[in-house]
Amino acid sequence: MIPDIETLYGVIDATWAPAAMTQAGPWTIREGQGGGQRVSAATANGPVTEADLPQAEEAMRALGQTPLFMIRKGDDDLDTMLAGRGYKVVDPVNLWIGKAQPLADEAGPRGKAYAVWEPLAIQVDMWADGGIGPGRIAVMHRVESPKTSIIGRFEHTPAATAFVGLHAGVAMIHALEVPEALRRKGVAVRVCRQAALWSVQNGGTWISALCTQANTGANALYSSLGLGVVGQYHYRKAQEDSAS
Repeated sequence: MIPDIETLYGVIDATWAPAAMTQAGPWTIREGQGGGQRVSAATANGPVTEADLPQAEEAMRALGQTPLFMIRKGDDDLDTMLAGRGYKVVDPVNLWIGKAQPLADEAGPRGKAYAVWEPLAIQVDMWADGGIGPGRIAVMHRVESPKTSIIGRFEHTPAATAFVGLHAGVAMIHALEVPEALRRKGVAVRVCRQAALWSVQNGGTWISALCTQANTGANALYSSLGLGVVGQYHYRKAQEDSAS
């Protein structure tokens, strides 16, 4: 049976790990340390009320973070409350998933894409050029679940990089980056197939990815690979940092 959305929430936290997760009343608070929204957003552990919001806001501000909430399945009331307080919607995300074995079977020769840990300097450079800086590289290093990076090549040139973690039988692709000049050459497809092969080799059954709904190219990529959308989430961010 395909993993449900609740399982994928756990995969996200395990494979793209915050520096710390703590409980504050009905909230899970994540400390991101510059690793981006996914590792900095608070989530509700169940039903919450307006009276519960200041506890989460204060906990995030104490970490030097602008209040940011991930709105997941079942969080409609929270979404409405935050909208009423002026929180803006940020980055609606699709969660993609599919069977790993069919993609693994088409992985192709190792020279076109291969798994390596730790990432090579050229991968770190590609990530940096794509806006994935030290804070997100630190996220990769603190992940404790099985993990790897994937490097893809076009002809003799390093042409793509991604990070992959494995949890509960699901490998999740993060930080897939292809330099603009090397896009539409099939490199991202090879990276995803190699990620699926790595998943199977390490006991995984599924391959998954997160993608903002605005990223039409990446969404088309995952659809073309036979993955399906199992759910969505979005963020609500306080207006006090709306310029950033």
